[in-house]
Amino acid sequence: MGALNYIISNFCTVPSKKIKTMQTVEIKVKMDCDGCERKVRNAVATIKGVKSVEINRKQSRVTVNGCVDPNKVLNRVKRTGKKKAEFWPYVPQHVVTYPHASGVYDKRAPGGYVRNVQTFAASADTEEKFMSLFSEDNVNACSIM
Repeated sequence: MGALNYIISNFCTVPSKKIKTMQTVEIKVKMDCDGCERKVRNAVATIKGVKSVEINRKQSRVTVNGCVDPNKVLNRVKRTGKKKAEFWPYVPQHVVTYPHASGVYDKRAPGGYVRNVQTFAASADTEEKFMSLFSEDNVNACSIM
């Protein structure tokens, strides 16, 4: 009996489905009226695995909670006629290290939010190079000093 179980388990396995985890998908999509909002809500709510749909028309934000694929939700929103729909590109301002760096500030962002852009501090080599430019030990230092 042991050999038969070994053969069945190793050679006759049924491929298992990927289990989707519970997640939150946020999408930025412009909605002008109640009809647009209703169309997006109905399109997203019919996806299998969706637990809740929250829409904030003032921020142009759709929040979907459930066991869903984020790309599937985005494609479903785009099929409603909202071609400029995109994943929520903003994060709270206090999360970003340099909120006033170029490319981070966006006029269309809701209050207290900035664009989610990776900004890195200058490396120590670059800082050291600039510090030596204005050093008194440097013979070729700036003439202003």
